[in-house]
Amino acid sequence: MTTPAGEPGEAVDHRKGPRRRGEVLQAAILDATLAELAEVGYWRMTMQSVATRARTSKASLYKRWPNRAEMVVAALRHRGGGPMAVPDTGSLRGDVLAVLRRGADSLNGLFGEAARGLMAENLTNPEDTANLRAQMFTSRDKLMREILERAAARGEIPAEAVRPPVIGFAPALVDHHFIIYGAPVPDEVLTGIVDDLLLPLLTRR
Repeated sequence: MTTPAGEPGEAVDHRKGPRRRGEVLQAAILDATLAELAEVGYWRMTMQSVATRARTSKASLYKRWPNRAEMVVAALRHRGGGPMAVPDTGSLRGDVLAVLRRGADSLNGLFGEAARGLMAENLTNPEDTANLRAQMFTSRDKLMREILERAAARGEIPAEAVRPPVIGFAPALVDHHFIIYGAPVPDEVLTGIVDDLLLPLLTRR
């Protein structure tokens, strides 16, 4: 990595630059996180390399995020990958496909690189990622639950079909395909998940 001073590996004394605080410093750190992620990937990115690029101290990073995983998620949200609005296509199939297609599209590029790293880190450091894992699945499950409950209210599926094991079923299958085969996730995989697996599961009585 080339440091902001211009020489590879050159030490940067962040105290010599203009002092930044609050949102200005946080934005600089998040921008540096995204730049490091794009340049070296998740596993080669360190808290120190991000601090160096942002011209700040490593302590400034740890003051805001307890680990690399949570900092990366914050950076992705900073970039504009916030929570998805609940789609309203008028049908269960259309709503679920809208969610899966947005998820699949986001796995291309930088988000996909981060997702692979976060999934792997979840396995190797489950204690460090427990809070993040709970937040991610809670948000996604809330979205899917609302879609399924709305479909039940329309009479597309029985209300008793909306159960915890089913709520996260389709997105989890997209994640699995991505882990095994990488991106892009073909649209026929998404439609197959919905038409051949999810809808039969939800409509059987």
